[in-house]
Amino acid sequence: MTEIKSHEYDGFLKGSARSYRLFILYGPDRGLVSERAVQLAAVTGVPLDDPFALIRLDATDLQGDPGRLLDETGSIGLFGGEKLIWLRAGGTEKALTDAVDQLAKGTLEGSFVIIEAGDLKKGAALRRIGESSRICAQIACYQDDARSLNALIDSELGQTGQRITPAARDMLVSSLGGDRIASRNEINKLLLYCLNLPQIDLEHVVEIIGDASAISVDEAVDAVLKGDREGFLHATNKIVSSKTPVFLLLQACLRQFQQLDVMKTEMEDKRLQAGQAMQTLGRGIHFKRKPVVERALRNWTSTDLAKETSRMLSAILLCRQRPQLEDDIAMQTLLSTTLQSARRNR
Repeated sequence: MTEIKSHEYDGFLKGSARSYRLFILYGPDRGLVSERAVQLAAVTGVPLDDPFALIRLDATDLQGDPGRLLDETGSIGLFGGEKLIWLRAGGTEKALTDAVDQLAKGTLEGSFVIIEAGDLKKGAALRRIGESSRICAQIACYQDDARSLNALIDSELGQTGQRITPAARDMLVSSLGGDRIASRNEINKLLLYCLNLPQIDLEHVVEIIGDASAISVDEAVDAVLKGDREGFLHATNKIVSSKTPVFLLLQACLRQFQQLDVMKTEMEDKRLQAGQAMQTLGRGIHFKRKPVVERALRNWTSTDLAKETSRMLSAILLCRQRPQLEDDIAMQTLLSTTLQSARRNR
């Protein structure tokens, strides 16, 4: 196993990346996870426009068919050549960890596997599996610091040849960082706004840039758990304005309910209080969010959590089947869950 630190990633991408067959990307910056997955897919050399060479899967595909990932990696493409299986999931699904456990022990000849996972904590099953595999590279994707943001700004400025004043740069850096895709979109919006100007000044940044660092999926998820309809709509509007897909919010909410389901089962099996279950299974939850999650644990039953999780999984599958209705399906599902939470919190 090779664990790639943030400062090592660019060198890894240009150097030894292609010598690995299994890539596990995880972390709180979902935009950075997606961006790096695209870069790694290009490095594999597999033609991404060939539907027989590129296979896209998500967690719902494995839920209905646990052996799907193993079948895809073991099969031979219609016209030969190497294949890429590109999978998006929370990273905690049992069907996924079981399949990766088997893949990691082999050689994966003829196939590459890229897994876009969520914010996996140290000790998570998927990370443990990768640690003992010689064919696996694990890449953590954390929110950009000032150095990374400056590098991102320089990269985008370099493509357009535009200039920016030090004051404008400082303001821009302070307004970015919550999500790589959101940050890049905000920078590109600024560059387009100032396309025919000699340089970008502070007032231009103030006029056009939203606070991308404040765009937090957690804020919207917490509003769902609270049953706060207005808060949910406000947080979702911030996410939409950053051009971040609402589908990502649906995935984040699913992961939260899956975690609640696990903690609730622990409470019932060992007769624990909500706070006790969170001490062992909720260590990665930010301290500001813990009261919200703890209240949800008290108010939701394990049966209802399982039903709600199943409903979200069905919605995600429907989003994949009807991408033109993705936003509407995600919003309708999340609003329904918010109303369910409101009833339980009364």
